[in-house]
Amino acid sequence: MARPQITLKLATSLDGKIALKNGMSEWITSSKSREYGRKLRSKYDAILIGSNTAVLDNPQLTTRIDGENDPIRIVFDTNLRISEKSNLVLTAKKVPVWIFSNVISGNKFEELSDHGVRIIRNSSSSNINLTSAMQLLSEKGVKSLLLEGGGVLASSFLRIDAVDVIEWFRAPLILGGDSRDSISDLGLISMDFVKRFNRIQINELGEDTHETYERII
Repeated sequence: MARPQITLKLATSLDGKIALKNGMSEWITSSKSREYGRKLRSKYDAILIGSNTAVLDNPQLTTRIDGENDPIRIVFDTNLRISEKSNLVLTAKKVPVWIFSNVISGNKFEELSDHGVRIIRNSSSSNINLTSAMQLLSEKGVKSLLLEGGGVLASSFLRIDAVDVIEWFRAPLILGGDSRDSISDLGLISMDFVKRFNRIQINELGEDTHETYERII
């Protein structure tokens, strides 16, 4: 399968959580980690989130650093849940926003299009077809992709062995078992199928730890 080089970015507590049960997450990692993470975005052609992250967090997904390039911002949003007043939509004419969706007509489609959002038809009738989506991005010149969504998005790419690198920012906090996981269920039933990575770098960012991992092929 032709696809971009894919990096999963995680910003978690020590126990791998990204938010409390009620969704509160500001802030788990330090300002140094967040600044480093924003700078990391400039190294990629595109950045991808899921619809839950788009709706709940209302992110900008820009570097907000002078002189750094902003990546194409991509959302997997089958039902077109994103708000017309979201930060992504309101800035779509300045920094491109592409949405993979099953909704390709109607008032919401037209309004988002008027804001400059590019809506790409999903090749599946239900969930996003990752293989087709990644092939399409590759054909459109996207050679590197940064995943910044939640646990469901992370696990969907890990399941098909499509994560090449993990950039993991870990804060010295414990959120507990009822908090939200950074990686959802992978459906593994044997240790023969676990996802293996090799740590190639570690550094400190204030109180946080930043680790880089590469997939073992």
